[in-house]
Amino acid sequence: MKPSVILYKKLADDLRARLDEHFSVTEINDLTPENIEAHAQAFQQAEGLIGSSSKVDADLLTKMPKLRACSTVSVGYDNFDVEALNQRGILLMHTPTVLTETVADTIMALVLASARRVTELDAWVKAGQWKKSIGPQQFGVDVHHKTIGILGMGRIGMALAQRAHFGFGMSVLYNARKPHQEAESRFSARGCDLDTLLKESDFVCISLPLTEQTHHMIGEQQLKLMKQSAILINAGRGPVVDEQALIAALKTGVIHAAGLDVFEQEPVPADSELLTLPNVVALPHIGSATHETRYGMMQDAVENLIAALSGKVDKNCVNPQVVK
Repeated sequence: MKPSVILYKKLADDLRARLDEHFSVTEINDLTPENIEAHAQAFQQAEGLIGSSSKVDADLLTKMPKLRACSTVSVGYDNFDVEALNQRGILLMHTPTVLTETVADTIMALVLASARRVTELDAWVKAGQWKKSIGPQQFGVDVHHKTIGILGMGRIGMALAQRAHFGFGMSVLYNARKPHQEAESRFSARGCDLDTLLKESDFVCISLPLTEQTHHMIGEQQLKLMKQSAILINAGRGPVVDEQALIAALKTGVIHAAGLDVFEQEPVPADSELLTLPNVVALPHIGSATHETRYGMMQDAVENLIAALSGKVDKNCVNPQVVK
């Protein structure tokens, strides 16, 4: 008999067929209480769980006594109560490699769009305001040969450093838990403490996961350390930045601008003051949102679940210590 799994994300037809080869699949839209209750028997029997963008907490786990593995279609896993999974010996799989280059592209796009005021001036032109040669009121700032500060020198940080160093001749600073010799040798990157990075960088780029340690890592005091001409880019997780402090800094000229792909609350509320500021580029969490990359993430998630439930885990596992 095939193991039972719950699928809570629409997959490409061929990937759904791949899942069906190995498992008895119950597909639902999301993990709302109503869906969980309506499929209570399936949750009781499920050994696997695959999807994204829904909370998997201790309460849900009590409804899934046979659960052995979760596979998230994402690199981030802050929607999962990892401690509760560990206590139950449940594997958590994620997709950390396939989206690296695409997210780095997005961060670089935010750097350029914020510096050159791309979205602001696009709206200005479309509103019929371009009636004569532009002047200083429409000027942006250069990106090439500036200093980029990267918070988190993981795969995405490395891909961003490559683009910045080789593509734009930028000096690279980074802040990480330990020295990164490859970044230093390949990109002449310099590791430094957070305060130094904030003081010296023209662009501060965040590619950090959300943890207790990174929550509101960038707040009022950190923003005041940045150059007035500096631009903050966040494509990690929204709550790494204290949003109210950022709004105040942008309104009062403490920093020059911000490019944001993530927010403290998502979707960002339509009445958020961030959306009223001309020096903010706001994107709807599109870091990995290309057809090619999203397919690759789904493919990895399917293969991850197959590996986890067949006892063949050799990569992409958040908590390999629970493997018995």
